[in-house]
Amino acid sequence: MTSEATETKTGVADLARIKRLIPHRDPFLLIDRVEQIRKNESVIGIKNVTIDEPYFRGHFPAEPVMPGVLIVEAMAQTAGVLVVETLEMIDQDLLVYFMTIDNCRFRSKVGPGDVLELHVRVTRSRGRVFRFAGLAKVAGKLVAEAKFSAMIVDKDDKRRGGSG
Repeated sequence: MTSEATETKTGVADLARIKRLIPHRDPFLLIDRVEQIRKNESVIGIKNVTIDEPYFRGHFPAEPVMPGVLIVEAMAQTAGVLVVETLEMIDQDLLVYFMTIDNCRFRSKVGPGDVLELHVRVTRSRGRVFRFAGLAKVAGKLVAEAKFSAMIVDKDDKRRGGSG
């Protein structure tokens, strides 16, 4: 028998909820939904990659490839959803800034028709600064990975640093 105290609770967020959690909007909102939200632990973001993505017009028209930096950005947006859910700060107009990106590797191309799964786990947290490990997969195959850190700040915080 599983008790309420020992059961791991998971959550999901559709596009409408994601927009209440992170400030990104089209054309730079790079996740469609998130699944398996385990506060302060892990989350899986989903990006349905379509031929209509604006970056495919120039990267590369004859052989469309999702830019690797956008895969890492999608990991960061997924992490942002996890952080705001963890801190229970929905609808608070928060910003999430990259602080570091380490050990980033791109293993395989991502293109139109792929469903990109962004597996993100918290490796450390202190206040509003978080460290993550991210894996990007298509059909179970690893396509990219990175370790990164980010900080969450109020939109009007003048002490903010990092890169958005």
